[in-house]
Amino acid sequence: MHLIIAEKHIAAKRIASILSSGKPENKRINGIDIYRFDNGEETVIMGLSGHIVQLDFPRAYNNWQEVDASELVNADIITTPTHTRIVGALKKLGREASKVTIATDYDREGELIGVEALEIVKEVNPDIEYDRVVYSAITKSSIEEAFANPIKIDFNLADAGHSRQVIDLVWGAALTRYLSLAAMRLGKSFLSVGRVQSPTLALIVDREKERDAFVAQPYWEIYATITKDGELFTIKHSTARFWDKDEADAAYGKIGSKAVVTLIETGFKKDKPPTPFNTTEFIRAANSIGFTPAKAMRIAESLYTNGFISYPRTDNTVYPKSIDLRAQIEMFSKGSFGKYAQKLLSKKDLTPTRGKKETTDHPPIYPTSVASKSKLGEDEWKVYELVVRRFFATFAGPAVWETIKARFDINGEEFRANGARLVEEGWRWYYHYNAPEERLLPQLTEGETLPISGKEMLDKETMPPGRYGQGRLIKIMEDLGLGTKATRHEIISKLYSRSYVHGNPLQPTQTAYAVIEALEKYAPTITKPDMTSKLEEDMDRIAEGTVSEEEVLLESRAMLSSVFEELKKNQENISKALREGLRKDKIIGKCPECGSELMIRRSKRGSRFIGCNGYPDCTFSLPLPKSGNILVTDKKCEKHGIYHIKVNTGKRRAWDLGCAYCNYLEWKATLKEENKADDKPKRITDIPGIGKVTAEKLNSAGISTVEDLGKEDPREIAKSTNLPVGKIIKWQETVT
Repeated sequence: MHLIIAEKHIAAKRIASILSSGKPENKRINGIDIYRFDNGEETVIMGLSGHIVQLDFPRAYNNWQEVDASELVNADIITTPTHTRIVGALKKLGREASKVTIATDYDREGELIGVEALEIVKEVNPDIEYDRVVYSAITKSSIEEAFANPIKIDFNLADAGHSRQVIDLVWGAALTRYLSLAAMRLGKSFLSVGRVQSPTLALIVDREKERDAFVAQPYWEIYATITKDGELFTIKHSTARFWDKDEADAAYGKIGSKAVVTLIETGFKKDKPPTPFNTTEFIRAANSIGFTPAKAMRIAESLYTNGFISYPRTDNTVYPKSIDLRAQIEMFSKGSFGKYAQKLLSKKDLTPTRGKKETTDHPPIYPTSVASKSKLGEDEWKVYELVVRRFFATFAGPAVWETIKARFDINGEEFRANGARLVEEGWRWYYHYNAPEERLLPQLTEGETLPISGKEMLDKETMPPGRYGQGRLIKIMEDLGLGTKATRHEIISKLYSRSYVHGNPLQPTQTAYAVIEALEKYAPTITKPDMTSKLEEDMDRIAEGTVSEEEVLLESRAMLSSVFEELKKNQENISKALREGLRKDKIIGKCPECGSELMIRRSKRGSRFIGCNGYPDCTFSLPLPKSGNILVTDKKCEKHGIYHIKVNTGKRRAWDLGCAYCNYLEWKATLKEENKADDKPKRITDIPGIGKVTAEKLNSAGISTVEDLGKEDPREIAKSTNLPVGKIIKWQETVT
């Protein structure tokens, strides 16, 4: 029996359907779906669930209070199963198999997952024959070609993936335990530290410090509005920014009623088509249309396993010669993208653009089959369309812009205006995302005089450097060698889930400040990209076979030991810095009753609330949600002067609670209204003072319900029933 192992169930199902030339037999072994068919040889395909084993420390190291964090640096590492049913199914099938083919994704992670599965099979069948297939798309042609040309398993590549697991486990566990104990932040509130995570967080915190230290400088801009053939357009003073107010006033004062055109220059500018998508550029493009990196990759992986796009984890920006690119375009000749495909196919030359990175593992991300909008979810279609349009754009010509440069003289002061008009859409017709707008000017002639219909001087200030958006941060991480194409989006997700950052662009919390400031001062190695980048290079060398995994792990442990030497020298200072910094993350503002600090606190029973530091003299408090991490933002309530807060549950975007005091008052008012509604009389006779006889009198006047009583004029009711007006008014007060 030939056993084929895929990385996920959906991939196994699709591969089985392709190889069986029909519908494979679906069975369950040990509660796991498998697919069986016979093409001259009995074949069984099963899917894993990613990693089915995990690395961990022996149980003796589990107690944080008793085992020093530094002991984890050289501790033994054990492997434990995480999916026992899959492991059981593997062993059962492995005993029956004569050959195993690993068909997991072809990268470090996928090779390691495949080797983990192979080792489980070899436990019960040591001499089994094995090989591996490589593909970049789960399509009929790609899968059939892969299985017709199996290769050997790349154990060096798997070792590179394994070394990453070991290094990240040891660094993360040891440093997280040390800092959490130093700050006394245990349980669910532990302080997460990581080999890639911490330098990435340092980038965000350091940028925020630049913003905090930024001092705005005032400047002035001067504009004039000109009329040409009844059309208004604006020109700007050639001094883009006046830093001196007197100079600005002097120039502004010279603006009269006429402007003379002194120069007109026209030209053309070519806008080159984009290069093929690698993972980083795909994530950045998806982020620009509203997808977080993590969500973009989840959707891309789903499209890949369903056969719609190629493997989305790639550094390559050059299409390999093995892909029939014309055939890939011809697929789209009909349907949603028909007109785009047909226009490309009419070109004699279909040479695509090339990026700077060319690798041999996987091609750039491109569409591998035609999908219909009706069969994909809304977000899936948006991502699929993005990939299709980028693919088309790489074959298109440049976009061409006509540029116009105009200069004007107003009483000796030079003004300017620049225009741009798209004359050839080129690649932008296929790929319409983030297109620049045209800036049109009227027909102008040198020497002509035009009337000025208005003028304006704007008072402005310089702006601090912008925070990093997720897409931009991914690119910076790549440039600095932080993480890999497969892990960078996961690192950013972890920063959100640990409540180190919120919002997009990313804004660090006070907890992030506290951790990074303590580390930068007393153990800066952890916050710099150099060490992490060096380890990434070492893992590349493992994959290339130029260095052993053992050598790299020894070097990694030596690096971490030196970090702990730094930490232990400054243990008291680190603990003090962390506690002082973390205290700031609990401050909400000033108490509205006594002026003391309001802080996030816990009761003796463990529930959270906002309490006053003036307690017990001041008992002012506000409730907080029972679950989720509380994030204190820098936005203040205009009414109460306390910071807005967000609640991070880790499962979705942080919930913006806003001002806790406003929220509490709104809740109280709602509760009061609900209680008031519950207390209202339902029937006329429920109203105190209205018995059966009085109810009959009211009924004779056309008032039979509580609603009728509430909306009628009390004087009219009194006339019709001979009941006192005062009583009627009191009855109405109880129902309105």
